[in-house]
Amino acid sequence: MDHPNPAWQTKLSLAKGTLNALSSLFYPPHCAQCGVALNEGQLCETCRKAAKRIRAPFCHTCSQPFDGALEDEFTCANCNGRRLYFDCAVSACRCTGIVRDLIHRFKYQHDYYLRRTLAAWLDETLDDGRLSTVRFDALVPVPLHPARWREREFNQAEALAELVGKRRKIPVRNLLRRARYTTTQTQFDREERMENLHNAFNLRQNTPMTGLRLLLVDDVFTTGSTVNECARVLRETGATTVCVVTVARG
Repeated sequence: MDHPNPAWQTKLSLAKGTLNALSSLFYPPHCAQCGVALNEGQLCETCRKAAKRIRAPFCHTCSQPFDGALEDEFTCANCNGRRLYFDCAVSACRCTGIVRDLIHRFKYQHDYYLRRTLAAWLDETLDDGRLSTVRFDALVPVPLHPARWREREFNQAEALAELVGKRRKIPVRNLLRRARYTTTQTQFDREERMENLHNAFNLRQNTPMTGLRLLLVDDVFTTGSTVNECARVLRETGATTVCVVTVARG
């Protein structure tokens, strides 16, 4: 089970939202990054522009940016010669500076309200030409192990998917479960990450998958080992299309 107490999370989110709404009646909103007063939104114009967006040229498969002059589509070293189970992975921003700061605050410092800014960036990925022509049946958040869920009190991928799904009118379905606890991926190289995640995910019981076109959702794409393992499970159980979207590309 990925949500030990979803009702508690909902109540907490509503309470925080009410508190923020009441405080805005007496105090002007401020930029979540630099603190300057705002009329609306969560980031000032300067901080919004500081987010490094991913622009061409980039790897057509995983969106790894290339700092050079290329006009043709190419496949990066991270994807070349590797068996990938997702069709493509699209990220909005590079995981540096303000983007990295906001993601870390959202995940680890309980700044849950930042999900709106992060989800707005995530939403932009669906306008990418690799995704815009596909009619997806569901958004599928990458799941957390219950032990990790208790540490954070929410699944960041699901929180972002819910906002994007509401805007795009795409249902969010928790099709996957994390069957095995894994140590943090940050200390491993690509091969070690793949081994660490082997058989870490499986499909929830009694979930029909045949013919589904699915969009996996996570916060950050680094080597792609996590989403590739999730995509493998979805593909091998009947999904015909599996693409990936993330806020940031590491």
